[in-house]
Amino acid sequence: MEIVGGTQAYSMRANWKLLVENSIDGYHGIPTHQRFFTFLVDSGIDLREGPRIPGVAKALGNGHAVMEYDAPWGRPLARWVPAFGEAKKAEFAVLQKALEERFGLERAHRMTQYNRNLLIFPNLIINDITAITVRTFFPVAADYMEINAWALAPKDETPENRALRLDNFLTFLGPGGFATPDDVDMLESCQRGFLNREVEWSDMSRGMKRDQPVPTDELQLRTFWRRWNQLITLSQPIRAVSQQAA
Repeated sequence: MEIVGGTQAYSMRANWKLLVENSIDGYHGIPTHQRFFTFLVDSGIDLREGPRIPGVAKALGNGHAVMEYDAPWGRPLARWVPAFGEAKKAEFAVLQKALEERFGLERAHRMTQYNRNLLIFPNLIINDITAITVRTFFPVAADYMEINAWALAPKDETPENRALRLDNFLTFLGPGGFATPDDVDMLESCQRGFLNREVEWSDMSRGMKRDQPVPTDELQLRTFWRRWNQLITLSQPIRAVSQQAA
């Protein structure tokens, strides 16, 4: 794999932790990105087909978390959709068969048909969805962050498939794509809403009692916040001792 040359750089007037939540929650997509789902329908995708197997959410320890799920959009790694063109359909079928022979049916299916949103605590996101995106973001102020993103791709990819991958990547996750402007607008709205001090807490109990959490639960978000809170809480006595010593 290699990072494709070129960087997406943009900013957001919101606290950086809101982008963590946005990157790994499984429920904001449909209400927030309606334009993209309309685009999928217009391109020939039937959204009435449900997921073939249910998605999962996992806490990976130390604040890291991931969700894995089925979704209707195309993926450059062997998930064909009409927008890719008929010629790609046969090519993707051959690639799928080769992966099944190498990795087995179940693993090959997960590799090609499933999506993953992975958080490496605290501020590294790897989105394996319409393409593979590596995203980092850093706070400049409590209500302002700067974001950088790159495409990750196989080194041996043909120029034609690389172009398809990057087009699919930019259509959804590019700064001018269907998703990113929506997310920027919504998170900046959330930041303004949090100026209201009358509501002290954000409730993140969704799916808390479920034995096997799914992406639309909030296990991933709780995993991040518990680790963040643990580190912030542990650091307070250290700062107090340092001040006393000074």
